Amino acid sequence: MTQDELKAAVADAAIREIEPHLDKDTVLGIGTGSTANLFIDRLGPLRDRFKGAVASSEASAERLKGLGIEVFELNHVGDVPFYIDGADEVNAHLHMIKGGGAALTREKIVAACAKRFICIADGSKYVAQLGHFPLPVEVIPMARSYVARELVKLGAEPVYRQGVLTDNGNHIIDCFNFMIDDPVAMEARINAIVGVVTNGLFAARGADILLLGKTDGVERTAL
Repeated sequence: MTQDELKAAVADAAIREIEPHLDKDTVLGIGTGSTANLFIDRLGPLRDRFKGAVASSEASAERLKGLGIEVFELNHVGDVPFYIDGADEVNAHLHMIKGGGAALTREKIVAACAKRFICIADGSKYVAQLGHFPLPVEVIPMARSYVARELVKLGAEPVYRQGVLTDNGNHIIDCFNFMIDDPVAMEARINAIVGVVTNGLFAARGADILLLGKTDGVERTAL
């Protein structure tokens, strides 16, 4: 199976995961990226089965609206039973690195509000240790150089992602060559740097369910 076929398989599996729980009051949390887009496309035929969605990026919001799915502001929504999103890396503890698409802060906010986080990913995203993928850090623009110096002290090689502005108007620093032994502790440590909005470690609030696309089918892991 190709990577695109694996992504499609996990998107299908995520639909099967949530479909029995949909009702007229359900507002889903929807992530950002290529795998999330495939899931969004599969939600279109089900749009009359649930109330709507909150999106972690403007791009996902537009895709949902294009399929006739109502998009709500998170501040106006009470219960988000499921958040469905991909990952750039995920480990056995269902800790993740996310933010390759620069939507990490909104993704983290929606994930925090969700009762269940379903991570959908192809097998290439599964790793023994997080850090092969550069860790994104969203920063207030005026703090970019200071934050980069602090990240060097933590052992990272920070690179400013030029030409990228987040939906929140901030900058992204990517941390290269930065293998992470304790994702929960490192997430907190980076977030404590003044000027950091948040970082792409999703460990304090990791996934509850991982649907991993492999050549022999979709593997489901639940914590």
